[in-house]
Amino acid sequence: MHTKLPVVALVAYPSFSPFHFSVPYMVFGSELPEGRLFDLKIVSSDAQPLAAERALSVQPDGGLDLMETADIVVVPGWHDLDARPDKALMHALVRAHARGAHIVGLCYGAYVLAYAGLLDGKGASTHWMAEKDFCVRFPRVRLDMNALYVDEDRLITSAGTGAGLDCCLYIVRAYYGPKIANKVARTMVIPPHREGGQAQFIEHPMAESTQDSQVNRLLDYLRENLGEQHSIDELAARAATSRRTFTRRFHKATGMTVGDWLINERLQRTRELLETTSMPIEKVSELAGFQTPLSLRQHFKKRFQVSPRDWRKSFGQSTSIESG
Repeated sequence: MHTKLPVVALVAYPSFSPFHFSVPYMVFGSELPEGRLFDLKIVSSDAQPLAAERALSVQPDGGLDLMETADIVVVPGWHDLDARPDKALMHALVRAHARGAHIVGLCYGAYVLAYAGLLDGKGASTHWMAEKDFCVRFPRVRLDMNALYVDEDRLITSAGTGAGLDCCLYIVRAYYGPKIANKVARTMVIPPHREGGQAQFIEHPMAESTQDSQVNRLLDYLRENLGEQHSIDELAARAATSRRTFTRRFHKATGMTVGDWLINERLQRTRELLETTSMPIEKVSELAGFQTPLSLRQHFKKRFQVSPRDWRKSFGQSTSIESG
């Protein structure tokens, strides 16, 4: 845990969305048994109380001067896509970025960063409904509508709604590692974060268990023996059912085939080993149950759009977002 907590400045503005405001407020305001993770400050242009679009108001901790010491500045959405932010806010964002802070625009918050000129020549993401409008307004921004969030040059933008959660958890993960990020996710009763390269329209992460207790026992067995190779006939015998009944029951309980489930679990195990160990890829491949390192690399690249080596560089034990 950091001796000096990273400072997060959460920008409030008139008629803000309670949902988009609450996402970073809850994530960066989390307090775990290990202690607080961030020093969260609510800021606004004039430090006066602000009303949300529906029956909620907040009292900022101060004005934009609080951004001068922030490590992370978060703009949670924007109330009017036609409205340029006031000059004071845009200048404060530009100054914060110039001195090394990470600037985050969640959902329509990407508009604020774009209006400030921060995203010119950079990649970005925003809510899919704003794709055409955003491209017309900001032709110099490389909009990626296939990403949940984009991080380029300390400018982090996310797609709509739930992607803001994934984006905030990505930041927690970069500062504190996957275990702490997953703890934060569990306190909010949500799955661990999804990767930024995944599409906005995306299946939910696999559940740890199903409503079928017999299948659950089999899943536990498979997780404990991922390094082994498993045939349908062997698993059907273990479940004391016919091959046909087993495959139907497994798919009904998990929503996927045995092969797809095993690949997903093996990729999860691969990520954990890449992030928490310095094992060579051959050993990672063996422990995760891929028959060859080549097979691991192919599946990993197909799922996450990066190589295992690059993943380790980004999320390995020595990684920190603070290094830029």
